[in-house]
Amino acid sequence: MTWIPYPRWVVAMGAVALLAPALAVGPAAAADDRRSAAVVRTDQGAVRGTVSANHLSFQGIPYARPPLGALRWAPPQPGPVWTGVRDATRPGAACAQLQGLPMDRPSESEDCLHLNVTTPRTAARTARPVMVWLHGGDFRFGRADVYGGQRLAVDGDVIVVTVNYRLGALGFLAHPALAGPDGITGNFGLQDQQAALRWVRRNAAAFGGDPGNVTLFGQSAGATSVCAQLAAPASAGLFHRAILQSNSCANPIQTRAEAVEAAEEFASRIGCTDPGTVAACLRGRDPARLIETVGYPGSGVDLGPVVDGRTLPVDPAEALVTGRLHPVPVLTGMNRDESRLVVWGMEHAGLNCPEPSSGPSSEPPSSPEPASCPLTDDQYRDQVRAMFGDRAEEVLARYPRDGKQFASETLGAVLTDHDYAEPIYSAALAFARRVPTFMYEFAEQDAPFFTAGPEPTFPVGAYHCAELPYLFTVDYAEALTSTQRRLSSDMVRTWSDFARTGRAGWPRLRADAPYVRVFGGGSGTTDFAAAHSYDFWRSLH
Repeated sequence: MTWIPYPRWVVAMGAVALLAPALAVGPAAAADDRRSAAVVRTDQGAVRGTVSANHLSFQGIPYARPPLGALRWAPPQPGPVWTGVRDATRPGAACAQLQGLPMDRPSESEDCLHLNVTTPRTAARTARPVMVWLHGGDFRFGRADVYGGQRLAVDGDVIVVTVNYRLGALGFLAHPALAGPDGITGNFGLQDQQAALRWVRRNAAAFGGDPGNVTLFGQSAGATSVCAQLAAPASAGLFHRAILQSNSCANPIQTRAEAVEAAEEFASRIGCTDPGTVAACLRGRDPARLIETVGYPGSGVDLGPVVDGRTLPVDPAEALVTGRLHPVPVLTGMNRDESRLVVWGMEHAGLNCPEPSSGPSSEPPSSPEPASCPLTDDQYRDQVRAMFGDRAEEVLARYPRDGKQFASETLGAVLTDHDYAEPIYSAALAFARRVPTFMYEFAEQDAPFFTAGPEPTFPVGAYHCAELPYLFTVDYAEALTSTQRRLSSDMVRTWSDFARTGRAGWPRLRADAPYVRVFGGGSGTTDFAAAHSYDFWRSLH
């Protein structure tokens, strides 16, 4: 994906039984019910969660030991065990990160390998499907507890597990000096995800879930993580369906050489340059310094999954072509206007504003929050030329400024089709040649936007992240209207039915019958390739 810097808060881009909670009938029990707690015995010890009207939630369960001290930049180790009953009514700390999008919060914690479980309150006749969520955030940002699982759990009749995993330098620094005895380093965040999946396999039944029916799903960097786990040998058998939202297995990840180069650049920036002491130097830096050095997208330090020869022996993009991915059913798709979020960030970073005039001025100093300046037609053309070089005129001819929409919308269309539509559709067609594959497009033009931050100056439409409030219970976006709640119910039913059966409720994608289901925007189906100029972008490769 093309990253353009924008304001900090806008960044884009044994076997155990369920011990029944206090549900005895009678006036005293009824009065005390809301204060009662669910207790579940995991293989590490018992946890006490929260009883709500229609669901149970268990938060902050450690699925691995805290990666502190000698365990920093080491594979995740088996989680702690305890006696008694552990409180699981509050989420654990987010993994160390700067402030990202409005749903994120900064953190300096390394003790962050926790997960959250949400279940329907009612008993089930058979074990429920389990859906394990990997959050997005460019492998720099994100936290599991932002995504409340009650909507999916209750309306979809599934178990929802949301996972924290190490981010940034703490999760993906592939510096050779940090290598273990096998010579491998990096991909610690991916290994965390595998540890969480192993925890689910061991403990799903305790929460009423079926460890033999696990769906791994994620959005943005979370979808990239799903791609990685599809190609990772150690993930075999840990999940049985995959959902990829707003990212693609067709985009190559870092090679080992690229990851080492990025790690060495990181070490140089943080002041650890002596080959003899670089490992000790890095281990001596506090989390705040580490995350500040990684910075934001566009900082020049690009850390993420890497083809390391063990966790990922092959790039998922190559595995997709050669068929070396775990053969599970796939539901994949994107939002119609993904990159309008990036353009919105550009505007509110003041990147489109004219340069201030030089010389003395009687005006007061400017606010630390940059001004918002809408993109002009000339700036749109300049952006395209900067991005596409000698192919820019072809792009401008394909996406002309016709005066009927904001320049920001036009640039958003260019970036959406180039960065998302072409690779996601290519990947979907590749999946479809080998496994049952279903594709969707989220097209709701009035999706709720973030409640924090400035209002958009142009219609953001079905922007990157716009589908999330329809699947999860969130507090960072405007509440859904009654019409939007109906769309939410449709999507929740689709996601949970796919988790249950491996089918989405519409025809499988085939090259000769490219059925793409549309959610919102009138719903129905769409000629996805034509709508997003797929053949045009393929021709530019």
